[in-house]
Amino acid sequence: MWHLLALGCLFFPGLFILTRRFLQTNFPTLSDGDTVAVSVRFISSVQAMMAVFVGYIIISSCKHVMKDRHWISTAYVMFGAPYMVYDIYAMYLYHWYKQKMKRDNGQNSAPVNIVTDFLKKNALIVLHHLVLLLVCFPIIVYYRKGLGDFFLGCLFLAELSTPFVSFAKLLSRFRKQNTLLYKINGAIILVIFFFCRILVFPYMYWAYGKQYGIPAHRVPFHIPLHCTLGNAILMAPQVYWLTLIIRKARSMKAE
Repeated sequence: MWHLLALGCLFFPGLFILTRRFLQTNFPTLSDGDTVAVSVRFISSVQAMMAVFVGYIIISSCKHVMKDRHWISTAYVMFGAPYMVYDIYAMYLYHWYKQKMKRDNGQNSAPVNIVTDFLKKNALIVLHHLVLLLVCFPIIVYYRKGLGDFFLGCLFLAELSTPFVSFAKLLSRFRKQNTLLYKINGAIILVIFFFCRILVFPYMYWAYGKQYGIPAHRVPFHIPLHCTLGNAILMAPQVYWLTLIIRKARSMKAE
């Protein structure tokens, strides 16, 4: 399994480098910051679609929500773990170019500690990545004892919203916020985010209850407390991000 971890360490940074060089060669009018922005969003979308594909395979293969297993579940966790480290670095690089562009345009009158500024503006997503890497990774690989592949597949499906979010970020960077395409993409984000990142949690409780003949609202009292706490920790940032998406949608409607 460790070879998959090594493969992930090569795949994500390597794909980023190749994508950036492709853009620099074929789209010379793009700035360095633009090539980084597009590359970061492209790699995020690739990882997301891989996770969704893996999640679909797992869910469609596991008839018993607790006991059925699929080899790809742990395999993809091993392969995808380096993405969390890569993505933090990629987001920092993107932030660095953003600050450089502001300095070049004379928008930053005072010196900025880029690392501190990056952590302040991206604290939640960095924390989210670190929790997945330092807490969820060892639990999935070592401590769950092969149980719950179905639920892992459900969580992978949450990544379905990522390509649309990435596309929105790119449209915003290239000043296309007022286009119909941006608004349609925003509506898609809202719907997919709600179903795949919010409703997925009650769906997992419903699936467990159906498997064992327990009403969904009684499931939290029939499973270990740490499972419910873990779900709450994972769901909390999703609810926060959903409120941000709704707030942005309202502001666009008001305009």
